[in-house]
Amino acid sequence: MQERLWAPWRMQYVREAGTPSAECLFCAKPAEGADAQNLILWRSTQCYVILNLFPYTSGHLMIAPYRHTRDLASLTDAEWLDLGNLMRLCLRALEREYRPDGFNVGFNLGRAAGAGIEEHLHLHIVPRWHGDTNFMATIGETRVLPESLSETYARLQRALQEVNTPHDGATR
Repeated sequence: MQERLWAPWRMQYVREAGTPSAECLFCAKPAEGADAQNLILWRSTQCYVILNLFPYTSGHLMIAPYRHTRDLASLTDAEWLDLGNLMRLCLRALEREYRPDGFNVGFNLGRAAGAGIEEHLHLHIVPRWHGDTNFMATIGETRVLPESLSETYARLQRALQEVNTPHDGATR
């Protein structure tokens, strides 16, 4: 017998946050230069790291290229390398700071695949713990996050500084 886990709160995000707008969030936020206000944790040469405003769990972050593209195959070698280095850096920081039991790492390409913002590709990194999906999210349509986004931001920014090594090529 296969069990199913339903997340009805996700549909609200798909309907509301996924509504197309004239301005691309992933282009606008880094251009503003207000990194803490916009939850941008780390900047590198081709890509940057930003906290998810609608996190599944504490520490849910995303890596996006500065260049506006929805096509994964269009990434340049430099963008791929930078994205991979940032992914590795983020995984180390999350492991150090949150000690998760596992991770979900991936792209949602297209609305049918769950992309809330499909015009600008971005990689999700979601730390996971045994039992982190409970009755609150499935029955109560409520996510329980043990800390605020500002606390997550401060913890991860410090952890990224601590785990960064010169060969990563990533800079703040």
